[in-house]
Amino acid sequence: MTDTTTRTDDRLGVWCGWVMAGTAALTPLLAWLGPLGFAPLLGLAGLLCVPALKIGRREAPLAVVLLAAVAWAAFSTFWSVHKADELEDSVALKLLLQLPLYWAAWQGARRADPRLRRLALRIFAWGLAAYGALLLVEAFTGAAIYRGLRDLLNDPIRPDLGRKNIAHGSFVLALLWPVAAAGGFRAGAPAWLALPMAAGTALLAHNFLSDAPVLAVFLAVAVGGLVWVWPRTGPKALALAAAGLVLTMPLLILAVRLLGLGQHLPESWEQRVVYWTYAMERIAEHPWRGWGLDASRAFSPHIQLHPHNGALQIWLELGLLGAAAAALAWAFAFRRLARDERSLVAAATAGSAGVYLLFALVNFGVWQEWWLALAALVAVIAALGDAEEAASR
Repeated sequence: MTDTTTRTDDRLGVWCGWVMAGTAALTPLLAWLGPLGFAPLLGLAGLLCVPALKIGRREAPLAVVLLAAVAWAAFSTFWSVHKADELEDSVALKLLLQLPLYWAAWQGARRADPRLRRLALRIFAWGLAAYGALLLVEAFTGAAIYRGLRDLLNDPIRPDLGRKNIAHGSFVLALLWPVAAAGGFRAGAPAWLALPMAAGTALLAHNFLSDAPVLAVFLAVAVGGLVWVWPRTGPKALALAAAGLVLTMPLLILAVRLLGLGQHLPESWEQRVVYWTYAMERIAEHPWRGWGLDASRAFSPHIQLHPHNGALQIWLELGLLGAAAAALAWAFAFRRLARDERSLVAAATAGSAGVYLLFALVNFGVWQEWWLALAALVAVIAALGDAEEAASR
């Protein structure tokens, strides 16, 4: 049976395909109006795709590392200096639920019916291109559409807060556009859809004074180009670089301090250096086991919520064992992208992964639910695109 023929007897594939199409349809809406909604969206997608959950031989090393990391994180709550007030605030419980659900969503994408897989990829591409075009309008109007919608809902917002919320969504598009554009192209969507995605991200972030998404657009192109030119060795080099970055982050921050590179920086970056310096001092006290899961919250006002550096946060909370697990997870993730021949989807996935690593190192906390959900969403789109690319060959 050819890939172009729908397998009417494959009920699970059809079911997973519709779940992916629904996820694709909601993605641009959540990116614009409420990125926090990605956590329940990916959780629901995983729950609906639980029958497709499996761990193949090629995925086994990554699964083992992730399971070990979550187990160690949960165990560290016994000595963590931060205790959740309510069960629903427990990071350990959330991680124990997120890992199987997000894994199931990823496997559901790999299991999706071919026709619905192509439909989902086209929805992702067209939907995020439309969102990019919307961001272009918002960039020139000061988020007027977003603020107007809030007014219609009797929930007005100050112009500065409206711009801040919209800028938050630009991080989502900066992360998703490479893999969504490549997957959509393989499914028959026009290549030019990548332009409004990238342009909307960069221009809005620039106008609203968010540096990271602007940098992320160029980083995605550079990393993707590396993997495109060297499809076998590029991902392996990125695997070593990402793992090394996580493991040596304390040494890099120490070098920044010794060389005096943290002086005369913009205010936001100066604050980050202050957080990082304080985190280094605490890491030195418990380098092996760390201070326990979510311990960063206990160090206020020296650290607000998290140190704005994912590698340092893992070192601070989970110690060397946690950092080693995170390094291995990044190594396995990039290593999976190695191909014997050039792959547009693999190159784009590497670009999105590089952006995720960038944002993790300078913006978001490691355990933020919506942020972890976006990692799963990248994996979902990549799985759809990879399957479509393989079928076309």
